[in-house]
Amino acid sequence: MISAIKTLSLWDLLLGLRVTLRNLFVKKVTIQYPEERTPQSPRFRGLHALRRYPNGEERCIACKLCQTVCPAAAITIESDVAEDGTRRTTRYDIDLFKCIYCGFCEEACPVDAVVLTRLYEYHMEQPGQNIMTKDKLLGIGDKYEGMIAADRSADAPYR
Repeated sequence: MISAIKTLSLWDLLLGLRVTLRNLFVKKVTIQYPEERTPQSPRFRGLHALRRYPNGEERCIACKLCQTVCPAAAITIESDVAEDGTRRTTRYDIDLFKCIYCGFCEEACPVDAVVLTRLYEYHMEQPGQNIMTKDKLLGIGDKYEGMIAADRSADAPYR
């Protein structure tokens, strides 16, 4: 008898809708994305950048530690000896489709040349745009050096 009453009153349906009915009048928490931004950690790992010294010289010394430590094999480096006898990169490519944004390259770099910025709003429309070349990476580093330097100084206790 009780089973028939539960069946006719749609008791199981009401139990299933209990969560919906409970949250029907609760204030919604929705972020209107382009206008509002969620808080972001200074240790967020986003788009890569190559940095320069304050005198404009590239920091990368082509030690290839970042290429070696990359678990996804996303970094390709070719190097040559410059006129002053130092080793410099002739090619520094990062495939963003392969990259898993683990930050190992950043940790392995002895001169703080490659960093992962807090930039996450980027996209690719054409084939091949996923390959970040040395010029693109240096451009990002030059454009956002202020943000990168501020994040590095805020990061100091955690390094």
